[in-house]
Amino acid sequence: MRGAAGMAVPLGLAVAAGRPAEGVLAGLGAMFAGVNDRPAGRRTGAVQQAVPALAGALGLLLGAATGWWAVPLLGAVGVLCGAISVTGPVASAAAVQLMVLTVLGCGMPVPLPGWAKAACYLAGAGWLLLLRQLTTHPRPLHAERQAVAAVFDALADALDATGTDRAETARRRLTAALDRAGEQLRTDHRHTRTLRTRLAAASALSEAGVALLRDARPLPARLATGPRRLAAAVRADRLPGPLPVPAAETPAAAAFDRAVLQAATAFGGTPQPPGPRERARRHGLRRRLAGWVLGVRPQRRPGAVPGVRPWGRAGRAYGVRVGVCVAASAALALGLRAGHWYWLPVTAAFLVKPDLGPLFSRVVNRFAGTVAGVLLVAALAPALPDPWWPVAAVAATGALIPVAQRHFAAQTAVITVTVLAFVTTGGDRGAAPGRLTDTTLACVLVLLVGHLPGLADTRARVGQRAAHALRHTQRYLDHVLLTERQDRARPTDDAVAARRAELRRTAYRALAQARAAAETAAAELRPGAPAEPDWLRLTVHAERLADAATAYAVARDHGTPVPATPAAARTLTRTLAAAADALDHPGPVPVPPAAPAALPPELDGVATEVRRIRALSAG
Repeated sequence: MRGAAGMAVPLGLAVAAGRPAEGVLAGLGAMFAGVNDRPAGRRTGAVQQAVPALAGALGLLLGAATGWWAVPLLGAVGVLCGAISVTGPVASAAAVQLMVLTVLGCGMPVPLPGWAKAACYLAGAGWLLLLRQLTTHPRPLHAERQAVAAVFDALADALDATGTDRAETARRRLTAALDRAGEQLRTDHRHTRTLRTRLAAASALSEAGVALLRDARPLPARLATGPRRLAAAVRADRLPGPLPVPAAETPAAAAFDRAVLQAATAFGGTPQPPGPRERARRHGLRRRLAGWVLGVRPQRRPGAVPGVRPWGRAGRAYGVRVGVCVAASAALALGLRAGHWYWLPVTAAFLVKPDLGPLFSRVVNRFAGTVAGVLLVAALAPALPDPWWPVAAVAATGALIPVAQRHFAAQTAVITVTVLAFVTTGGDRGAAPGRLTDTTLACVLVLLVGHLPGLADTRARVGQRAAHALRHTQRYLDHVLLTERQDRARPTDDAVAARRAELRRTAYRALAQARAAAETAAAELRPGAPAEPDWLRLTVHAERLADAATAYAVARDHGTPVPATPAAARTLTRTLAAAADALDHPGPVPVPPAAPAALPPELDGVATEVRRIRALSAG
């Protein structure tokens, strides 16, 4: 009920005090904070809500242009917001609030100076953030504990699903669970050290399970029992108790049983203070933050892979697409009417947001949701008392926002009712029919402009993600095949294991992002598009390559000899790096070199996937 109280309380107090404009802005701040109110711990949840709220307040400060001067301003802000959106979920949420609130600052008739608008907006967002902190589970680190336990449960589900048609979905849920737990424990704190140790144990256990998951055959039910008991132990913060008796049906099962017993050791004793590697990581974070504040670009570690940057090809493509669509919609709206023109560019900003799925389906769902919301307001508003029906409406919609986020049309319907209630409170009565017309125009305009040849470059949008994922996979493969061999370090060495786990998680996270981009691209309307690689097949083979490398590393840890031909391993990593360059290059590129035909049998799985990736990247 945080959403209901978050929006209704400030709006109700403002209406009672005769200051509806301040209430509308505070309600908008609470509404957007509610959209970003997702399951997370206290610290992570605060970041997810506070950073976008600050961006929205900045948008209200920027939105000082009036009339036709707003068009170039919105175009420039759109380019910036589209570019920022590619860097991550929090940045994407901040970008959309910056864009939308800049439009509202320019076009929404609120008789307040910019600083007062921003203050009211932040007050509403801060109120909801306060409610979140007050209503969070009283048990310390409850959300973080649940996230780590979910990793063990997801691994058990993946083991149960092996050999069935649910296997692929279960594998992806395991990857998502690892990513969520990593995000929850991203902030280092002495109270989370135990959970970080248990997450590392879950990651190592997942690594050991890869060899079992790759067999694609049903597994004994006892294998999933160990992870489930470990999950229950994490939730209850206790020892896991007796674990299944090892039974070495296969070498992979024996390796997994040993990994379960090793994971159980994370539940005993006291957490160790951070070692040299952890201290170096924290120092690196502080150094990068200081460099960002001072404008100094930090030195990159040799061999490091640059992240997806706002000024890269994907960021530029998204930025131009958002900027052109929002500027064109603002110009169209200003040409139709001088007052209340903001709805059309706001709709365009939501529609063209790059990480909400295929553009055509967004347009259809946006139109359907707007129609539903407008009809609901038209039916209920005359029967409710004025001026208090908007307060009741936002109380109801605030409670529905968390549920409605499961589908874009449902979310649009709820947001439409909320915004129409705010607009009515602000004095724009009878706005529903005009909002329906504006939405229709925005949908048509975004479909036309968003699919222009220069704005629908799939290679720029998906190719960079795929190349980024391949480079991280290549780093992981290089470490598994070459670095550990050259270091001659035992696989049980903590530093080696931690480094391998870090590279593996980074590779799988990048591959999941590339797959999501490929699935979105596959569902887009692309009439007359040039021939491009099969992005989805390529990401699938890259995931299988990472699995093959992990299975090889686990087998080597338990006795499989290291290949005596490092030159062949180097050829594999060079082929993968060349394939990434081919995907990231804007024009014709040389065909990546072929992987060697003669390789040790231990590397057959790795070499097969590298050859398939090479063929797809060259096509």
